[in-house]
Amino acid sequence: MKNFTILFLLISLSTIAQNTKELIGSWDLEVDMNGKIYPSWLQVKQSGNKALVGYFVAHNGSARPISEVFFHNGIVDFSIPPQFDGLNNMYFQGILIDGNLKGTIISSEGGSHSFKGVLAPKLLRNKEVKWGKAKPLFNGETLGGWYSSDENKNNQWVALDGILKNPESGVNLITNGTYEDFKLHIEVRYPKGSNSGIYLRGRYEVQVEDSYGNDPDSILFGGIYGFLTPNQMAARPAGEWQVFDITLLGRRVSIVANGKSIINDQIIPGITGGALDSKEALPGPIMLQGDHGIVAFRNISIQIPK
Repeated sequence: MKNFTILFLLISLSTIAQNTKELIGSWDLEVDMNGKIYPSWLQVKQSGNKALVGYFVAHNGSARPISEVFFHNGIVDFSIPPQFDGLNNMYFQGILIDGNLKGTIISSEGGSHSFKGVLAPKLLRNKEVKWGKAKPLFNGETLGGWYSSDENKNNQWVALDGILKNPESGVNLITNGTYEDFKLHIEVRYPKGSNSGIYLRGRYEVQVEDSYGNDPDSILFGGIYGFLTPNQMAARPAGEWQVFDITLLGRRVSIVANGKSIINDQIIPGITGGALDSKEALPGPIMLQGDHGIVAFRNISIQIPK
C-alpha cells in the first residue's frame, strides 16, 4: 500500500489467522484518536469465489462501500475515498490474531490512529416479548433524567411547556438510563431545512430531517442512517409534529412514522456514524442529536420487556 506501512513486532506467524472465514463478518472497532476512543465498524463479505468486499463506518458519516478487502497471512488492508473529511483516501491495515483485529488507520486528513476490534454480537432474540407499561423519559418541565454529550460545552437544551427544545446547534442530549430491548414513542418537530436524529442504544441513528416530498433514502427521514431505507416517505411538512413509534429487539428494528409502517422487522447491520460507542453487546441510552440544527421533542416514553 503506497506510503503506508505497519510494523508488527513479536508476532508468531503460527498464531496468525489464515482462514478467510475468520475475517468474514461484522467487527466492532475502537479507534484511538489523539488519546480519545471513538467507535467505528467494519463488515467483510465474500463476493463470488474469492474476492472480499465490505462496508466501513467511521466515527462520523454513513456506511461506505469497500470495493476490495485484501487478506493474506492474517493481514487485512483496504482503502476508501474520503466522505466528509479531508481530500485523501483513507487507508486501513490490521492484523487478525486469535479473533482480535488490531492495526492502524490513516485518515483522509492524514492522521495515524491505532484501532482494535472484535466480532460484533449477533444479538439474536428467540423468546416472545411481553411488554411492560410505558414510562415517560421526559417530565415536560425539566431536563431531569438527561445529560449533555459534552460537559465542556454549554447545554443549549431547554424544557418549556411540555416540549424539549434545542433552539440552536450545540450538544446532544442523552438519557441517564440505558436500555436493551424497547418500544420508544417520541414526537419531533423541526423547521425547514433542519436535521436531527434519534440514537437507539446510543448507537443506531433514526434519521430526523426535513425530507418532505423526497423519495425515501437511508440518509433521509425515518431511515437507519446509511443502512436501512424506509419503504415510503412518511415525513410531514416542516413545522408539523412528526410521530415515531420504534421497536428494537436485538438488531431487529420496526419503525412506524406518522401512522405508516416504514421499516418492518429489519436487521441493523452495525453502529451508525456519531454513535456513542461500539459496545453492541451492552444496553445503551436514548440520544437526541442536537449538533445539526434546531429541533423540538415531546411525549417521549419507553416500554421495556417485563
